[in-house]
Amino acid sequence: MRLFSGIRERVDAFLHDEKLKKKLYIIIFESDTPMGKLFDTCLIGFIIASVLVVVLESIRSFSYHYTLGLRILEYVFTAFFTFEYLVRIYCSPKPKKYIFSFFGIVDLLSTLPVYLSFFFAGTRYLLVIRAFRLIRVFRVFKLFNFLKEGNMLLKSLRISAPKIFVFFFFVLILVTSIGTIMYMIEGNQPGTQFNNIPNSIYWAIVTMTTVGYGDITPVTPVGRFLSAIVMLIGYTIIAVPTGIVSATMVGEQRKKNRMECPHCHRTGHEEEAEYCKYCGSKLDQEETGK
Repeated sequence: MRLFSGIRERVDAFLHDEKLKKKLYIIIFESDTPMGKLFDTCLIGFIIASVLVVVLESIRSFSYHYTLGLRILEYVFTAFFTFEYLVRIYCSPKPKKYIFSFFGIVDLLSTLPVYLSFFFAGTRYLLVIRAFRLIRVFRVFKLFNFLKEGNMLLKSLRISAPKIFVFFFFVLILVTSIGTIMYMIEGNQPGTQFNNIPNSIYWAIVTMTTVGYGDITPVTPVGRFLSAIVMLIGYTIIAVPTGIVSATMVGEQRKKNRMECPHCHRTGHEEEAEYCKYCGSKLDQEETGK
């Protein structure tokens, strides 16, 4: 009983050791200290090495001779990332927030494939998910400006989503109609590949997107004429989603540049800024964002 009681006391002391948690937090979650930079750099090296191992394992001529070595490395990397994930939960001030954050979910998914491979063969190749953890390189090398630009792109895509959906629905109707027409034109030809409407719709999608696999081709003059029309239409509509997103990004950039401080009346503030970067006054988001 004393042995179990002593073990429990040590475990409780370890779980509530705030000094240790703070030290680990600075090393693991921060990159402004030498230890933090070293940890992140080593972590990035481990991520790249683990992804490379998965790639090499998929090459049969290579993995045939080095199966055992690659498998041992895979287990070592998985053990390291599992331990790191648990330490992140341990030292995080809000463990639940970290677990359900983007990085927390990616960290978890990067450890599961090897464990799942014991029950489902082939799932270990999902370890390439670890490549998403390389996003931390932005923090290590102070490339946050690129993240801000990425956030602007994501916001523009989110704002443009309804317009893009309407456009996609229109294209879906268009390829269905064109596929049906092509079925009516080519469907009666001997040995034709347009033997049903789904195949014809598949041809319309491949042709309109200018992919052109060539596995299904029309043989009649009318069918070839329709193919030419579809190709020309494809060139004109492919740029539409890009134009929608680009216009939204330009609008968001102009809105950000128009954000004016009510005190010093200077512009050029960040999109989510709450205080003026010139005079430090409070920004009125509702008025300055107009």
